[in-house]
Amino acid sequence: MQKLNNAPPDFPSFVREGFDVKVVANEKYLTTDTGLIYLDIVEGKGDCPKDGQQVIFHYTGYNESGRRVDSSYQQGQPAKTRIGIKGMIPGFEEGIKSMKPGGKRRIVVPPELGPPVGPSTFFSAKQFEVFDVELLDVKDCNRRTIAFYSDVVCD
Repeated sequence: MQKLNNAPPDFPSFVREGFDVKVVANEKYLTTDTGLIYLDIVEGKGDCPKDGQQVIFHYTGYNESGRRVDSSYQQGQPAKTRIGIKGMIPGFEEGIKSMKPGGKRRIVVPPELGPPVGPSTFFSAKQFEVFDVELLDVKDCNRRTIAFYSDVVCD
């Protein structure tokens, strides 16, 4: 299936036996204590993003069979959000938090660190998700208040 879906090189394989899933990947992939799996393709430079900072990144999301399901490249502009505000899938945020600007990484998010599932969400089954991420920039953010209006501005 991965070949038919044009999955990128070194894409991990997922072997299902009932409810158990085994991830098969080359030895370059690393696994964190939480179960997140990642492969650094390009190591960035500088400091990793911290809570409250804005991250600007491109990504391509894949399902287990290597089929592309989403991409900021297709949308024509990078994604941006702040770290630590619960605005991303937990495993995706964990993977970005240890990247440096200019870095490229493949992040394999296990179901436990994935999005909520169920009838009220887009996701109907607990599956692994794979993201290729390019961290473009990290910006500091500050809260500003003008009269009764308050927002966050990122430099």
